[in-house]
Amino acid sequence: MIDFLTNYGGSLAVGLIVLALVSFIIIRGVKDKRAGKSACGGDCSCCGACKYGNKEKKHKV
Repeated sequence: MIDFLTNYGGSLAVGLIVLALVSFIIIRGVKDKRAGKSACGGDCSCCGACKYGNKEKKHKV
């Protein structure tokens, strides 16, 4: 067991750090979603990406 930890200790540490960062990002995203926050800037009049945005889109034909 000691040999395993000495040989793969660095890889395990990096893996745990990456796992912690990914977990933090997912948990924060879920909390923001529940709180009603979004990733957009909130100016739906010019982006048209969400369902509340610019409903009158002008298309060139």
